[in-house]
Formats: sequence, structure tokens, C-alpha cells
Amino acid sequence: MTVEQQTDDTALDFLLALHRLVRSLRRSAAGPGLHPTQLLVLVHLAEAGPARIGELAARVSCSQPTATTVTNGLETAGLVRRIPDTSDGRAIQVQLTEAGRDTLRAIAKDQAGQLRQRLDELDESDRQVVLAAVPVLRRMTSDTR
Repeated sequence: MTVEQQTDDTALDFLLALHRLVRSLRRSAAGPGLHPTQLLVLVHLAEAGPARIGELAARVSCSQPTATTVTNGLETAGLVRRIPDTSDGRAIQVQLTEAGRDTLRAIAKDQAGQLRQRLDELDESDRQVVLAAVPVLRRMTSDTR
């Protein structure tokens, strides 16, 4: 096996482990059961402020019809609302509601608690390895890439 193949295999193992961890945290958390795309839309609105449906679709990597369906569901749940776009009176933006912000906080708190429990189950050296990776992972996921 070449070094490149080994690196690819390790990267795939790492990616799968991250996906499994995030999925298991979502399942074990007591949140309202939002679909991952719904959660991504809420997070984007919390971070960037109101956005048009097309912007949301591009940001969360889904089609515009999917973004519309997701927004409709979130609006029905009271987590977002449609507002006029101040830069174009013909357009509509989607804005996070206070209930949406509270829902995000509750989900984050619950999932962080679940993660903390799993970290507490590790021995000290493994826990330090995981925690030391946090700044590196943060840099790897920065929007400036």
C-alpha cells in the first residue's frame, strides 16, 4: 500500500467516524427531531442573518425547491418567518425567530452534553488527544478556506 492510499484510507476512516459521531449525537439528543438540512438552515440564519431562499439553498447545498420545502416546515413550526427584503421590495428573506434561536440553543446544549458524557468515558490521554484536535478542526472548517 502506498502512502497516498494509506492517507486516503485514513481520511475516509476519519470522515466516517465523524459522521457516525454526529449522527449518534443527533439521535441520542432530546431535540425536536429536526432534519439535518433544517438544522443547517437554522444555523446559517443564526450566523449570517436573514437570507433569500436561493442563498439558503446555496449555503446548505440543496436545491431551491428543497430549501423552499425546508423553509415551509420551519415556518410552520414557528422557527423562521418570511420578511420583505429591504434591498428589493419584490423579494422575500427568511429570518430566524426567537423560537428558532431557542431551539438551536437547546439542541446545541443537549448535543454538547451528550458529547461531554462520551468524552468523560475516555481515559485521560484519549480525551486530551480529542480536545487537542479542536483548534485544528476549527481551522479546517473555517469559511475562509
